[in-house]
Amino acid sequence: MNSKQKEDLIHFLETVMVEDRIKLIDKNVNERTRYITVVLENIFQPQNASAVMRSCDCFGIQDLHVIENSNNYELNPEVVMGSSKWVDLKRYNSKEENTLDTIKSLKNKGYRIIATTPHTNDILLPDFDLTKGKSAFFFGTELTGLSDVVMDNADEFVKIPMYGFTESFNISVSASLVLNHLSSSLRRSNINWKLSDEEKLDLKLEWYKKSVKSGVKMINRFKKTQGIQ
Repeated sequence: MNSKQKEDLIHFLETVMVEDRIKLIDKNVNERTRYITVVLENIFQPQNASAVMRSCDCFGIQDLHVIENSNNYELNPEVVMGSSKWVDLKRYNSKEENTLDTIKSLKNKGYRIIATTPHTNDILLPDFDLTKGKSAFFFGTELTGLSDVVMDNADEFVKIPMYGFTESFNISVSASLVLNHLSSSLRRSNINWKLSDEEKLDLKLEWYKKSVKSGVKMINRFKKTQGIQ
């Protein structure tokens, strides 16, 4: 569909939606970003995986990338709290080892590869420079951390400041701390971090479809009446 057809379809769906839902979707679409994104490598605990997705939604991060090498990414409905409806989950699992392909894919899209790890002293989170461009933040398992593939191909390493005896936060807390800082920093900056107009249109249409009972059937019926393939 072209932009005009998408707009017409959105207006059609609005006729069966409550005004509060329309306003909430409009507000949240305008707060979404792909300027920063999150990548989970081989996470095996559903609670932590789900908590990270929930944090992505809460902080306006639209895409969550998941590398499934030896562990499948599973969601815990009681933890994710419906956030899986609003965050785009991108899985990388076509090979036995998918990390390098993920890195290459993100670099081709203009992302810097940022390894979050307590084992380097490269950059503390408060000193991270968001103005240098789009960034993909990689998080590894609590047991082994990020793989050597990520560490060898990272553009930068970020460390969360810590002042106690414990070596690191768990992954869900680490992701929340990183996203809280970055999301707040983006919104105080002059960086063009929002989605493009076309991305907003696509996302609004997708969210409308998920918000309307029998949304898929209504969309198909509209396309048929309008002659849209």
